[in-house]
Amino acid sequence: MWHLWIDATPRPGYANMSLDLALLDRTQQSAEQWLRLYRWQPFCLSFGRHEPAARRYDQRRIEQLGLDTVRRPTGGRAVWHATELTYAITAPVEAFGSSRSAYAEIHQLMLAALGGLGVQGVLATVSRASGVGAGPCFSRPAGGEVLVEGRKVVGSAQLCRGSGLLQHGSILLEDAQHLVESLRCGPLPSPAPSPSQRYPLGRSLDAGALSDAVVQSAMTRWSGSWKRWNQPEQVLQAAGQYFPHFQSVEWTWTR
Repeated sequence: MWHLWIDATPRPGYANMSLDLALLDRTQQSAEQWLRLYRWQPFCLSFGRHEPAARRYDQRRIEQLGLDTVRRPTGGRAVWHATELTYAITAPVEAFGSSRSAYAEIHQLMLAALGGLGVQGVLATVSRASGVGAGPCFSRPAGGEVLVEGRKVVGSAQLCRGSGLLQHGSILLEDAQHLVESLRCGPLPSPAPSPSQRYPLGRSLDAGALSDAVVQSAMTRWSGSWKRWNQPEQVLQAAGQYFPHFQSVEWTWTR
């Protein structure tokens, strides 16, 4: 059985990361499979688990701008979570065969979902994964990620823990990722150029329509029954144990 949670409440970064871990806990405990789709409020700058955020990004400038920050439990590089749809999938690793197979299959699912909306994309050529020093997440694709007209539009990161797997990622509806470069340490940079294409998917898309397309693609590709989850308080209560961790300045910045 797959559990589907279309989370209608945009949440701060610490809550979103805590909820994703709480779902991974359920996967480890009971082999549950989850697809959660969600948004962010306030908008948030997230760092990858191993990213040297304190050396790379100007904490003081970020605080002066009043930007929310969080460090993800997964790897990868910095992402500005704004006008996007975010997905989280947790499942036993064996459900996909391997973590690498899961990464590829989930991006195939996203490609199919976008195709259902008339957005023509391709998967990036598989190559050696970019290190944490390669710049912000959306500055370049890793192998297998979704591209539209050569531009990365889905950025994902993964965590395997015991028998369980968590993969979550951002599907850009509008492109504001140039903000990340403007927050690098050092002298204030020249104003970052605005993206030539405001809508990286080629046109304005509603988050609800994209969410429906992702769900339809998942139900088509992944056999089994699907149960719509309508008890958020149950997962929120379990996620509360992680709130202090993801709100911690030490966790976010001590790298």
